[in-house]
Amino acid sequence: MGRFRLLCYVIFSSSLLMSTVSSRGAIYQPPTVERLTDHFPRIPITQGMSTFFGTSNIHLKNNGSSADIVLDKTSGSGLVSKNRYYHGFFSAAIKLPMGVTSGVVLAFYMSNADEFPHNHDEIDFELLGHEKRRQWILQTNMYGNGSVRTGREEKVYLWFDPTQQFHQYTILWNNHHIVFLVDNIPVREVIHNQAISSVYPSKPMSLYATIWDASEWATHGGKYPVNYNYGPFVAALGELEIEGCMIQKTSSPTAVVCAKNATLSSLDPVEGEDYATLSKQQMVGLNWVRGKHMFYSYCKDITRYKVLPIECNAP
Repeated sequence: MGRFRLLCYVIFSSSLLMSTVSSRGAIYQPPTVERLTDHFPRIPITQGMSTFFGTSNIHLKNNGSSADIVLDKTSGSGLVSKNRYYHGFFSAAIKLPMGVTSGVVLAFYMSNADEFPHNHDEIDFELLGHEKRRQWILQTNMYGNGSVRTGREEKVYLWFDPTQQFHQYTILWNNHHIVFLVDNIPVREVIHNQAISSVYPSKPMSLYATIWDASEWATHGGKYPVNYNYGPFVAALGELEIEGCMIQKTSSPTAVVCAKNATLSSLDPVEGEDYATLSKQQMVGLNWVRGKHMFYSYCKDITRYKVLPIECNAP
């Protein structure tokens, strides 16, 4: 009887641990991977970014090394990089708002829509306060040359509670591939091959971090809109890393002329062999995320696409 009670206690304790570790109610220990975020220096928010919109809802902290961006009844808010980049490594540690957050979206992304409104590129992390459940969904997306109508979204459940502490969200973009990483674990890789070359981001972009009301878009056409009784919604940002081919101003908006960065040995810090392919460890991490946590991919959405985009059938 004593052994039975001990077994019951172990099972109960394990179940309790599972429910506290993951918002999905299960424990998922991520694999060990290289820490790419250790390769580049962290900079203050005030050094790398400036106000994009919602000035009164941006609160700088720790002498400008971090910031809170806020969504309330009056406005959302956002930051934009002071420079534009062609390829690079872009990362920030983010802690998301707690509570009922349906319709709230935190976006950490790259875009050139301001300069190319009808032909722009984008690489997106979008964290969605999803429906009525008290959990966030991670969506990634990318497109080039204004192909927003052909969305390339993928969605995963996070293996942690993103409201309890900071987690790192990273974009690696070069001529070989685009890699989305969370806490240095790849969650998606877009390989630059012939099948996707026409929509692969190819023009210099700025980095953005925004929080906004996406009720009509993110919750089945407004089925679960933002409930401001639970606001304001505050996202915290820090540990900013921005390293890339920084674009000099030229007479041509499409010209790529990199400015010399004194902290780098190369004008493009992510074009070398170390960043051209995923390592074995990183592939294990990628397969772990996609096998255990991904629940939507545009390449499997035959309702949305009668004919799947060509890259979905590429080897």
